[in-house]
Parts: sequence; C-alpha cells; structure tokens
Amino acid sequence: MRRSFHHAIRSLMAGALLAAGALAAVPAGAAERFSFVAIGDMPYGKPEEAYPPYERLIAAINAAGPDFTVHVGDIKSGSTVCSDDEFRAQLAYLNSFKTALLYTPGDNEWTDCHRKKAGSMDPLERLDTVRRMFFPRGLTLGKAPLPVERQADGSEHRQMVENARFLHKGVMVATAHVVGSNNNFETRDPAAVAEFFARDAANADWIRSSFAKAKAENARVLILAMQANPFESDQDGQTPGHSGFARTLDVFAEEAAAFGRPVLFIHGDTHTFRIDHPFRTRDKDRIVLDNVTRLEVYGEKQVHAVKVTVDPDSEDAFTFQPLYVKGQRTFVKP
Repeated sequence: MRRSFHHAIRSLMAGALLAAGALAAVPAGAAERFSFVAIGDMPYGKPEEAYPPYERLIAAINAAGPDFTVHVGDIKSGSTVCSDDEFRAQLAYLNSFKTALLYTPGDNEWTDCHRKKAGSMDPLERLDTVRRMFFPRGLTLGKAPLPVERQADGSEHRQMVENARFLHKGVMVATAHVVGSNNNFETRDPAAVAEFFARDAANADWIRSSFAKAKAENARVLILAMQANPFESDQDGQTPGHSGFARTLDVFAEEAAAFGRPVLFIHGDTHTFRIDHPFRTRDKDRIVLDNVTRLEVYGEKQVHAVKVTVDPDSEDAFTFQPLYVKGQRTFVKP
C-alpha cells in the first residue's frame, strides 16, 4: 500500500514536470491565427458631416471584436484647423476603440498645418504637441491598451516616441513615422529639412531593428504600418533624388528580402483601397518581392475599414475583408 502510494505520488510529480516542460517549450509569442482591423485618413471634413459616419464605423469595428486596430494617420483633413481642441476630439475617438488602437501620425496632423485653412500654424510645434498628447507612455491607445516597445526608450532617437512595436501571437507589428507631403522634405524651410533628416535616419534604424528583432524572436510574420504612400514618386523600384521616401523604400525592401517570411506593408494617404505586391529589390534586377503584400486602406469619403486575418502557418498568411457600414457603403472605380 505504501509502495503504491509513493509510486502514485512519483507518477504525478513526473507528469507535472513533463507538463511544465511542455509549457516552457512553447514561446510566449507562439504563432496563432488572429484578426485585426486597419483604417486611416479619417475623419475628413466638418464635424457635423465627418463625425457621424466615423462613429458608426468605430461601432462596427468594436462589434467585430478584432485583436487590435491600426490607424495609419491623418486623423483630420488637411483643410481643418490643427488645434488642440481638434486633437483632443480625435484622441477621444481613438480611445473609444474597444480593444487596442495602434496609431501612427499623418501629414495632416502636423506637416500641412502651415496651410491657411489648417490654421497657419508651425508644423514643428504641432509635431511636438502630437507627440505629447498621443504618445505619453509605452502603451497603445484604445480601451484595452497593449504595452509597446518605443524607439525613444531604447535608442539615441529620443524624440521618436511614436515609433512602436509589439509581438502578437508570433507576429511582429510595428509602425514607422513616414508621412505624406514628401515626408516633410520641404526645401522651403531649413527647419523642416533638418527635421526630415533626423526622422528619416531614425525610421531607417527602426525598420532595420524591427526586422532584426522579428528574426531574434522567431516571428513568422512582420507587419509595418505608416501613413504615406511612398510609391507616388517610385518608378519600377527607383525613386528620384528629391524623394523623401527613398531611404525608407531602400531599407524596407532590403530587410524584407532578407527576412524571407511574409510581410504586410500598410499605408494610407492616397485614399485608394488596394492590395498588391509593388515592392522590388533595389538592385539592378528589380525583382518583385513576392513575400511582401501592400495594403492601402480606405479613407476620406470612403469611411470603411479592412479586416485582416493573419495565419502565420499558412502559405497565404493574409486574407482581407472590407468592413462596410450599412448606409455608407460606396465604391471606387478600379
């Protein structure tokens, strides 16, 4: 009886150790199928016209229950004033998402604020305000924020509180602060040029380190989100010397090619929903990078979202589903 009792105890302990070992063998970021939502370039226009459709879309996203939502910037139109009150209103909207909301700034929040309709304000002062208001700590926005690693907290680029990343179910998710209006590479203003070169260098470092961390964490997939459409001046894998996107495209293409695993590149800016494979190697051969998928989200008058399902173990890692709201469904000609 005593031998049977001790034998049972030893068996239970051995089983517990095996179970603990099995659990320990599973990495914290183990690959798992999940869905998130991508939006951008909204709300656009006067509050009485732009806010109600946006509110209905947020309600639809909350009802869909994604793991998180990505807003790729332009939280206001370029013809509305870049005031603190406007920023506070949009921050409240971003925090009304039921799950985490990952946000990266657009040009309408700061680069274009010098325009008369936008308030004739100092873009660099507005950039400082955006950073202070929307990125005060290492968390996403939303009602259930996720902790993020910020570039400002672990590198020489102390100003880059907005560049963030996190590992989610075996997938590296990152943002880079690259905006329209040629990424603020504006020769009209020496201060803007200096800002561009500093942020451009920081973005290049962040993209490289994000791919490196994805490899180190054995991430099956990498997702990078930014506001700008960097292909406006890109012709078959080449950008002119005055492009504010040249270094971003070069670094991203180089790193994505070396990564070899599925990569999703999300942006807004030009308000055309599309899914394609525009990235090419940056060498003379200009080979299409089949492992990189580009998603441009709806925007402006197209107040819709895109649900992205990620299956890291599938050959087709990404599937896309437009998320429409009844009563505001519109179509864009191809």
